[in-house]
Amino acid sequence: MRITLISIAQVVFLFALILYVWMPGKHALHMFQQNRYELKRYLPWLSKSITDFGSKLVLYLFFLSPLFLLLFIEVELYFWMAMIVIVALYALLLWKLEKRKQYIKPLNLTNRVRRQMLIMLLLFILIVLPMMLWLPMRGWLIMIPIFYWLPWLLIVLMALITEPIENFVKNYYIYLAKRILRKRDNLIKIGITGSYGKTSSKNILNDILTNQFYSLMTPASYNTPMGITITIRTMLKPIHQVFICEMGADKVGEIDMLTKFVRPQFGIVTSIGPQHLNTFKTLDNIINEKMKMIENLPISGVGVLNRDNEHIRNYRIKNKCQILWYGIESEDVDYRAVNIRYSPKGTEFDVVTREQVTIPFETKMLGEHSVLNILASIALGKHLGIDWDRLQKAVASSRQVEHRLEVKKMQGFTVIDNAFNSNPVSAKNSLHILSLMPNKRIIMTPGMIELGDKQDDYNRAFGAMMKDKADIVLLIGKNQTLPIVEGLKESGFDMDHVHVLSSVKEAFAWLASNASKEDTVLIENDLPDAFSR
Repeated sequence: MRITLISIAQVVFLFALILYVWMPGKHALHMFQQNRYELKRYLPWLSKSITDFGSKLVLYLFFLSPLFLLLFIEVELYFWMAMIVIVALYALLLWKLEKRKQYIKPLNLTNRVRRQMLIMLLLFILIVLPMMLWLPMRGWLIMIPIFYWLPWLLIVLMALITEPIENFVKNYYIYLAKRILRKRDNLIKIGITGSYGKTSSKNILNDILTNQFYSLMTPASYNTPMGITITIRTMLKPIHQVFICEMGADKVGEIDMLTKFVRPQFGIVTSIGPQHLNTFKTLDNIINEKMKMIENLPISGVGVLNRDNEHIRNYRIKNKCQILWYGIESEDVDYRAVNIRYSPKGTEFDVVTREQVTIPFETKMLGEHSVLNILASIALGKHLGIDWDRLQKAVASSRQVEHRLEVKKMQGFTVIDNAFNSNPVSAKNSLHILSLMPNKRIIMTPGMIELGDKQDDYNRAFGAMMKDKADIVLLIGKNQTLPIVEGLKESGFDMDHVHVLSSVKEAFAWLASNASKEDTVLIENDLPDAFSR
C-alpha cells in the first residue's frame, strides 16, 4: 500500500512539475516567435541574454531556498507530498507573475505555436520519466532549479524536430495559393519591396487604385511567404481586379522566391539601404536581392524605381522591361516632387512630369520619404490610366499609415508615431520632422536593431543627430541604448535632458509628470520584448 501511495504521489508530482515549467516554457516560445522561429536568430539572441539570466540567478535561487528544507524529511511519502505542495505553489506564483507582465508584442497563439507547445511538452515528459526511475529522492532538490531554465534549451531540440513538418505545411499551402493565382489570368499583380517604405507605399497605392479598380492588398505586414499565402487563400475573390503584394526579405533568396511565387507584372522598389545586416551580411546582398523584384518581371512588365536612392540608381538592371523613375533630388525622372512644404497638418508639394506638366498635391502624411512613396504610387496609378483629378483626391484623402510617422493623440500628447519603421534613413527623416514642431520636442526610442556589426555605429550616429532637433530624449533599455548615449555626449547634447527608462510604460509615466500637452513626442521604434534590454 505504501509503494502505491508513493507511486501516486510521484505521478501527481510530475503534473505539478509540468505546471511549474509551463510559464518558463511559454516565455521561451514567446521569445522564439519574436526571433521569427529561426534558430540562427534565436541562438545569438540567447547567448547575448545569458547575462540577463545570470543577473536573475541569485534572486531565483533565493526564491527556491524553501525547497532545501525538504532535506530534513526522512519519510519518502512525506517528501513527495511536500514536493507536490511546494512545486505547485511555485507554479501558481509563476503564473501570477506572468499575468502581471505587459508585453509590447504578446505571444501570438498560432497553430504553429500550439504544435510547438505539444512537442516541447512531450520532450519534457520524455526527459523526466526516466529520471523518476533512477534519480535519488533528494536529487530532485537540485533538478527543480535546473528545470526552470530547461525550456530555453528545449526550444533548440523542438525547432530541429518541427522544422521539416513546418516546411511541409508551408510548401503545401504555397502550392494551393499558386494554383489560385494561375486561374486568374486577368488579375493585375503588383509587387512592392524595399528596405524602407514598403508598407506605406502599399497602403497609398491601394488608396489610389481603389478609385478605379477592385483592389486587394496584403494586410498589415503580411509580407512573408505564409502571410502572402493566407491573403491569397482567404481574401482574394473573383471580384478583385488588382492584387498589391508587399514582399519582405531578411536574407538572400526571399524576393527571388516571392516574385516567382506571385509573378507580378508590375514591381516597385521603394529604397535600398542597411537593414537586416545580421542575416544579409552585406549591403551588396541586400541590393541584389531587392532588385530581383525588377529583374523577375516579364519583358512586358513595368518597374517603378526611386532614382534618389544611390543603390537603385547605380544598379545595372538585367531586364529590358519598361522603367518609370521618380524622385525629389533627381531631375532625370518621369515624376518629380518639387516645392515641398511641411506643417503639423501634413505636406504640400507639386509633381512635375517628364513632359513638364505640373500638378499640385497635398497629403496628411509627413516626411520626404512619404512624398517619395506617394510619387511611386502616382507613377503607377497614372500608367494604369487614373486621371490627375482622381489622383489628387486619392492622395489628399489617403490615410496616415499606422505606426509610420502617424500623427495622433496619445494620453493627451501630440505624438508622431514611427514605432514600426525605424532604420537609419527613417530615423533621420523623423528627427527632421520633429525639429519642425512647436514647443518642446521629445523623442522616445530604444534605438535600432538588426544592423549587424554596424548597429552600434548607426545608433551612435542616431544619438548625435538628436542635437538641435530634440529638446528631451527618453531612452528605453539601459544596455540597448548605450551607443545612443555615446552619440549624444559626443554631439554636446545637454545630458540633463536625457532619461534612460526600462519600458515605454515608464516613459509615458515620465511624460505625464514632466511634459506639457502642447509638446510633441516622437516615438521612434518600438522593439519586441526580446530586444528591449
